[in-house]
Amino acid sequence: MSSIGDIVLTSPVLRCLKNQLENVELHFVIKKQFVAVMKHNPHIDKLHIFDDNLNDLISIFKAEEFDWIIDLHNNIRSMRIKKALGNVPSKSFYKANIQKWIFTNLKLDFLPQEHCVDRYLKTVEHLGVKNDGKGLEYFIDAKDEVDVYDYFSWLNYPYIAYGFGGTFSTKRMPNEKIKKVCELLPYSVVLLGGPEDAENANEIAEGLEGKVFHACGKLSLNQSVSVLKQAHCVIAHDTGLMHIAAALKKPTVSVWGCTHPRLGMTPYMAKEKFEIIENNQLRCRPCSKLGYDTCPKKHFKCMNELNEGDIVEAVRRLV
Repeated sequence: MSSIGDIVLTSPVLRCLKNQLENVELHFVIKKQFVAVMKHNPHIDKLHIFDDNLNDLISIFKAEEFDWIIDLHNNIRSMRIKKALGNVPSKSFYKANIQKWIFTNLKLDFLPQEHCVDRYLKTVEHLGVKNDGKGLEYFIDAKDEVDVYDYFSWLNYPYIAYGFGGTFSTKRMPNEKIKKVCELLPYSVVLLGGPEDAENANEIAEGLEGKVFHACGKLSLNQSVSVLKQAHCVIAHDTGLMHIAAALKKPTVSVWGCTHPRLGMTPYMAKEKFEIIENNQLRCRPCSKLGYDTCPKKHFKCMNELNEGDIVEAVRRLV
C-alpha cells in the first residue's frame, strides 16, 4: 500500500514464496491507483484492492482464513489489519526508521548494510524461504507493448529512456539541466512520466524536436514500461521507474538529489549495469528519506551542482 518503487521492490519476496513453498496460495493487497504494477504478476493468486476503506478490507481478510500475514509495509494501516486478524501469525518488515532519521537529520550512518529488498526477504526466512538471487521482476500484458519506432516516427536507434518524473521536486533535476543532458547525449531521448509531468516534458523537449520525445499523459504506466524495456539505457532519478528499469535488467544511470543511496533503495541486483550520479560534497545531504517540494536550504545544490557531462559519459559507458 505504498509507492510504485516500493511495490516493485517486493517482487522477489512474491517469487520466492511462490516457488519455494509447496501449494502456497499467495494474496497481495495494493492501493487502487497502483494495481497496474502487480496486475500481471504470475506469482499472485489473488489481488486485493485497498480503496481507502480499511474496514471492508479487514472483513474480506477475516473470511479468507489466512495462515500467515507478511507485512512488507509496516505502517499504521497494516498494523490495524494485523490487530484485527489477531489470531493470524505475522512477520513485519524492519523499516529502520530511527536509523533513517539519524542519517537524514544528524548525518550519522547507523543504517543496515543491506538493501531494502534483503530486509523484505528477511520477513519470510522463518518459512524456509531464501533469496534466489534473481533480482526484481516486472510483468506487463502483451496489449501494453508499444511499437516504439512507429509511435515516435522520428526516433533514432539506439535511444535512451529518461524517467524524469517524481512525486517530490527535490528528487529530480531542474528542467534546464535535464534539457542540457538531452542536448549533450549523442542519442535520441524519450522522456517518461505521468500526466502531471507533461508540462515539464514540453519545456524540456522545446527546441529539441526530432531528438527528444515524450508521451507523458499519453501512455499508460505499463505502456511506458514497454518503451523503457526497449531502450538501450535508462536515466532515472530516485523514482519508481528506476526500480522498474532494474527489474527489466536495463543499464541505468541513477541520479540522486536530496535522498541518498545508503537509504537502501539503489537499483537492486544490477551492480554491473548501473552507475550512480550524486553530489557527495554537501553537509546538508541527505535532508530527507522521501523528498520535499522545495529545497529546505533554498540552494538545491544537490542537483544544481551536478555535472551534466558526468551523466552523459556514464550513459556512453553503459551503452
